[in-house]
Amino acid sequence: MALIGTLRTKMTKFVVGFVALAMGAFIVGSDLFGSGPRSIFGGNQNNIGEIAGTSISRDEYQNAVQERESNYALSYNRQPGERERPTLQSQAWELLILKYAIRGQIEKAGVKVTTDEIWDMVQGKNIDPNVKQSFSDSAGNFDRNRVIQFLNNFNSPPPTNQQMYAQWAESKYRWDMFKKDLALGRERVKYENLLIKTNYVTTAEGEREYHNQNDVAEVKLLFVPYFAMSDSSVKISDSDLKEYYDKFKEKYKAKFTRSLSYVTFPVIASAEDSAKIKSESEKIASDFKTVADDSLFAATNTEGQDPYKKYTMATLPPTLTKDKLVTGNVIGPFLSEGNYKITKVVKAGTDTTYTAKASHILIRWDDETPAKKKIAKDKALKILKEIKAGADFAAKAREFGTDGTSSRGGDLGYFTSGQMVKPFQTAVFNAKKTGLLSDVVETQFGYHIIDVTSLKDNSAYTIATVELKVVPSDDTHNAAFLKAQNFAAGLSGVPAFKEKAGKENLNVLEAKDLSTNDQRVGNLGDARKVVTWLFRDGSEGKVSEVFDLDDNYIVAIMTGETEEGYRSLDQVKEEITPAVRNILKGRKIIEKLNAQKGTLDEIAKAFGADAQVNSSSDLKLNSNTLPSAGLDPTGVGRTFSLENGKRSAPFAGENGVIVLELQNKTTAPEVGDYAMFKSELLKNINNKSGLNIAEAIKDGSNIKDKRYKFY
Repeated sequence: MALIGTLRTKMTKFVVGFVALAMGAFIVGSDLFGSGPRSIFGGNQNNIGEIAGTSISRDEYQNAVQERESNYALSYNRQPGERERPTLQSQAWELLILKYAIRGQIEKAGVKVTTDEIWDMVQGKNIDPNVKQSFSDSAGNFDRNRVIQFLNNFNSPPPTNQQMYAQWAESKYRWDMFKKDLALGRERVKYENLLIKTNYVTTAEGEREYHNQNDVAEVKLLFVPYFAMSDSSVKISDSDLKEYYDKFKEKYKAKFTRSLSYVTFPVIASAEDSAKIKSESEKIASDFKTVADDSLFAATNTEGQDPYKKYTMATLPPTLTKDKLVTGNVIGPFLSEGNYKITKVVKAGTDTTYTAKASHILIRWDDETPAKKKIAKDKALKILKEIKAGADFAAKAREFGTDGTSSRGGDLGYFTSGQMVKPFQTAVFNAKKTGLLSDVVETQFGYHIIDVTSLKDNSAYTIATVELKVVPSDDTHNAAFLKAQNFAAGLSGVPAFKEKAGKENLNVLEAKDLSTNDQRVGNLGDARKVVTWLFRDGSEGKVSEVFDLDDNYIVAIMTGETEEGYRSLDQVKEEITPAVRNILKGRKIIEKLNAQKGTLDEIAKAFGADAQVNSSSDLKLNSNTLPSAGLDPTGVGRTFSLENGKRSAPFAGENGVIVLELQNKTTAPEVGDYAMFKSELLKNINNKSGLNIAEAIKDGSNIKDKRYKFY
């Protein structure tokens, strides 16, 4: 049973086949999930979606969620909280997709995993990596005997002792889950390989890839960016926009989304709240002076971390200075990082380890020859002399330092004995006063100019700390809620929402194209309750109730909806206008260029200052960029379509209008074998196939996710 802890850890890393492609590394063997029924549904509708023609009832989904939550509790020894539950719910849905969509395809293909295969992965010749890790000896070597011994526990009668039986039952449950997921993973690999093995690259494709990588063009080009024409020089008509939209309509496929605007009402601690916390802190400080058990008192009253801790000069908080660190002294209350703190010095003593603090400027030598070392030393001595004469140490460190401390003025911070190389430590620890050392110090790294900022010290202090957080009171929360409620009362319609927000100096924020499963809204972080309202109860122009999100109250209004299909022209008009404007500019630029004669340089000069002429002597077909024109794969292709010495007509590229002039094209000589290029192409195809198989099955499974209606 000692191996169960190890197995538990390893199982949390075991990816369940296809689910991993959709859910990431968080979906693993038996890691996920809490127990106990938790009704998340309301209303009479029974179905929460459909997967590959199978209706998913809310009961089936709820059972899947409960299974995830139960496994989470087993793995983490606690029930999942509100932060974990959305993830577990998503995982439950993905596992239902695995069951009805992905595994359905696996079964249709006749892919199965036999018990012999499972045995082979557990104790045969092809041990699964997770099994190897779980059953390794102290040297990290797989121990097959440990596997056999572990499995024999389940072949024997279960223990009669109640506690031992519970451990035995838990370990058996975990192992059964592990084997189940092992089979699912192997199914995935076999199915993927079945499809991947159908990929094929022809010799002709290998030859083409060879030329893509090795053919070279020398090209000269004229480039005129679209911004060479002012926006006002072209007039965009509705027909221009529609023509572009119709041509590129496939780019504007859309899923079902909704948009909203919202205003926030921050809940911030008031001056009265702070004063009240300060008063409580003063009472604690008074009691702290006479209390007998400092550690118990601090642990009982603090709202922060580290109520009782030992500090050295290196770890001492900056709010505590050495002159105040006298045994029994109570310091505070004082504000630190927005909270009130009270500290008591329980004990002042010494430690076996010394600390010191220094800054340095390291001057390295190029090599260890005497001549090079002398050059480095002379440079270091010159800088040292300038600092002694009044130059700023930190400025010199930033100018001349050659290690990572130069950006912070050479500051090394505190360091303990043994952290620095011996010559450096000796120089700092032997210093009798703070300040600049009179000579440079040589180490294996170079010459150091050292400024000792804190002398060697082995003082140690045991400090008890009570921290009270300055947080908004109930009255402050109520006031913010009432303000939000008054804002939302009787409000309807987007114009009225924005007008009222303006009158109350509230900033209206937008969250566009939210999907049904989104958890976040704008900069609000986890705002699932807002998304649920938007899709379950929202309608265009409807104002929400007041939402409580951590330190903010939120009021939202639905501003629009995009149905699944294609976004309308009106919806994309603003988005496509720049592209249409560039098309119209391109036509004008082409017209102007066509009117010019002569060399590319002469044409550029005639056009104006924005026209640029550049060249490339080693352009390859597998490149996507052109000099000055930037990303333009079509332009690269046009270059290789030209004959030597020929010039292209002006054409509109990605970022402007281009004229190409091919100086010379060198075609790589034929080779006898293109196997290397075929292999490279096939590897790329296989990698893409492996990543896209699960998504392709999902896309073809007509998945309808209506969970947003229930949570």
